[in-house]
Amino acid sequence: MAKETTKDIETTDAWALIGAGPMGLAMSKTLVEQKIPFEGFELHDDVGGLWDIEGPRSTMYDTAHLISSKRMTEFTDFPMADRVAEYPSHREMRNYFRDFASHYDLYQRYRFKTEVLSTEPVGEGWRVRWRHADGGEQEKIFAGVLIANGTLSEPNMPQFEGAFDGEFIHSSQYRSPKQFTDKRVLVIGAGNSGCDIAVDAIHHGKSCDLSMRRGYYFVPKYVFGKPADTVGGAIKLPMWLKRRIDGVVLQWFVGDPQKYGFPKPDYALYESHPVVNSLILFHAGHGDIAIRPDIARFEGKTVHFRDGSSADYDMILAATGYRLHYPFIDSKYLNWRGNAPHLFLNCMHPDRDDLFVLGMVEASGLGWQGRHEQAEMVARYIAGLKSGSAAAKKIHDEKAGGFERLTGGMNYVKLARMAYYVDKATYRKAVKERIASLAGGKA
Repeated sequence: MAKETTKDIETTDAWALIGAGPMGLAMSKTLVEQKIPFEGFELHDDVGGLWDIEGPRSTMYDTAHLISSKRMTEFTDFPMADRVAEYPSHREMRNYFRDFASHYDLYQRYRFKTEVLSTEPVGEGWRVRWRHADGGEQEKIFAGVLIANGTLSEPNMPQFEGAFDGEFIHSSQYRSPKQFTDKRVLVIGAGNSGCDIAVDAIHHGKSCDLSMRRGYYFVPKYVFGKPADTVGGAIKLPMWLKRRIDGVVLQWFVGDPQKYGFPKPDYALYESHPVVNSLILFHAGHGDIAIRPDIARFEGKTVHFRDGSSADYDMILAATGYRLHYPFIDSKYLNWRGNAPHLFLNCMHPDRDDLFVLGMVEASGLGWQGRHEQAEMVARYIAGLKSGSAAAKKIHDEKAGGFERLTGGMNYVKLARMAYYVDKATYRKAVKERIASLAGGKA
């Protein structure tokens, strides 16, 4: 077979940026600031990523809101308007990201209605192939690739013994509470989306049960009349003391979820993402929802649970999370380890300086600003490599020398969704230190 040639393919010194969600927009803004040429690619016809419910891969639903408050979530240099609710809806978030893109003149940087089909390294660059809305395809060789296509679009659908004769969907297919009308509903999974959706089902279905494999810590949205995530934090406390204090506060405002049938968590506070929901315990206390254990098997419309009990349902909704999904690149290029790519500061490949994964980072309270800092670090690093700065060379050597995820010593629960979880304070400190070094670095 003849060796494939690339001599007839257009080559550019620009970077390919995949995604116009919040992480892609942060990356776009910082690339412009660092004068790094790039071309953006977005499958939807507008910005906002999953926050635009009309997007082809959006997983939003009508009643979705932020679980963190706006002041703890917004970009520092682009605050949300005062008129926006403390816990904005997905509609407000979509508008916020559109305003952000307009303010920083980012729309012109993207090819919209464009699907990236493949990316692969060739020689000194990366060949990117994409499909236009009219079905036509095109390819170009870029200096590098910046992946910012999000982490919450590929459903993690559970498998169970037997077959269910009713409707069985993933939360990614849920849009409106009307889907629950006149149905006996079972929600699998009690994370933030699962609890939100269960509350919808309580109000719109015949009945709702919630199946839980493990226990969770529940955090109210308001404490002392303020958004919970804005209370405290002025003083950095050691984790053992923070857990003790926050545990007492949760006892005051939440009580003991076990008295409503919720299982007791088998891990310490903050070792998994807490559920920020003020309504699920309210309804449990009123008998509006039954808490069920893990599922053993299906039989027609009957669900058998692991404690030997059973019940009949018309609809099952699996709020079982998402898997990291990068369909346009071979996994061998991403340095996977277990359930996630193993990358320096969750974004930098240990052996390559022409490939970055943006937004593959989660932490309680990280917000969009924490992700913006990640983008700024990457943009400054790329610029530093080009100028030959000593700071960029130091980071290059550091990531090549081996590293661990910045958990801050936390023993996070061994789940796929926690595979790229970091400790917020530890992570932001490390990123800010490198931004500072790159900003002041000299060749």
